[in-house]
Amino acid sequence: MELARARGDVELVSIDSMQVYRGMDIGTAKPTVAEQAEVRHHLIDLADPAEDFTVARFQAAYEIAVADVAARGRVPLLVGGTGLYLQAVLDGLEIPGRYPDVRLEVEAEPDTARLYHRLAGLDPLAAGRMEPTNRRRVVRALEVTLGAGRPFSSFGPGVDAYPERGHRIIGLRRPRPVIDDRIAERYQHQVAAGLLAEVEQLGARPAGMSSTARQALGYKELLAHVEMGAALEECLALANARTRRFARRQERWFRRDPRITWLDVDEKPVVVGDQLLRECQAFVDREGGRV
Repeated sequence: MELARARGDVELVSIDSMQVYRGMDIGTAKPTVAEQAEVRHHLIDLADPAEDFTVARFQAAYEIAVADVAARGRVPLLVGGTGLYLQAVLDGLEIPGRYPDVRLEVEAEPDTARLYHRLAGLDPLAAGRMEPTNRRRVVRALEVTLGAGRPFSSFGPGVDAYPERGHRIIGLRRPRPVIDDRIAERYQHQVAAGLLAEVEQLGARPAGMSSTARQALGYKELLAHVEMGAALEECLALANARTRRFARRQERWFRRDPRITWLDVDEKPVVVGDQLLRECQAFVDREGGRV
């Protein structure tokens, strides 16, 4: 928001896999009505919580959004922390389809080592790109290989490739203790703002929530309180712990990308606002790239 105010020609493009859901506002820290009135935002409120929103659908919505921003002579500034979504839109990842029946068959095997051995026989290149114990990735690779009738690896180099695409990517890095404190403070503010009531309303909807939406941090834990009677304080403590772990994984994901320029921030990101502006403007002046 500070960058958008300072430049005057910026519109914000959310790269957040949960802000796409309507009604999931407090728990995703969605921009307020006032913030959206001040600076135009894109790629929020795209889907009903009952839908399983896909990366491919996000890619399509992104292309429409940035074309709209450019057509009005504005600059799209991508913000958010969903690493796969960011890479998918910046690097044009080819996203394989979904094969639910195949996935059910694959997931019926409880032994991840067996699944990995099966994948290694069908697609050794894909198997070599992942940890044998990473069940989620192994299952997905097998689902695609069997469902599409072609190796998972044939869909491109995937998230481990970092081609230059003419964008400037900037990461704000905070000390972990500061992040942990901010996570705890964030949940306190969200609960005070009505997060529990928001979760109750979502859970009571006739259409329900998709498995994807139900996995959102904070929502997943409070749904256990609403639907199964788990103690609220225990659910909030679990949400805090899971969010801290997620922040570590998020940091590792982005740290792998050599294209990111990291700026250290102690408390408020606005203190590096001038540096951010200089970085962005120098890049545009030098290369004509997109911020």
